Amino acid sequence: MAIQTGDEDAETCYVIDSLEQIGSQWRLAVLHDLQEGEKRFNELKRSTGASSRTLSRVVDDLQEMGFVNRRLEEDAPVATYYSLTEKGESLCPVFDAIGDWAKEWIDGDELEEPPA
Repeated sequence: MAIQTGDEDAETCYVIDSLEQIGSQWRLAVLHDLQEGEKRFNELKRSTGASSRTLSRVVDDLQEMGFVNRRLEEDAPVATYYSLTEKGESLCPVFDAIGDWAKEWIDGDELEEPPA
């Protein structure tokens, strides 16, 4: 990305940079889901609808970027748990603001899933 010089350009750059980190469909789904608290891999898989391969890649990326913690429970049965870090939790007000905006500006029909 090109270096911006003005304050407005720098602000735009921050928005674009942040969207590049969290803006994919699956990253947003996982981050939003983990607002409810710690979840096992299969719980995230069911709630997001992501394939195992996609979800594995997404949680690895989010962990590497510092948004998600990973905890391995080695007692039988072995389970992997994911939760938001402080950085991930800092996105909760952002999700709330986007939800409020969507309620005001997006027609309810547009929020529904498209037919398969």
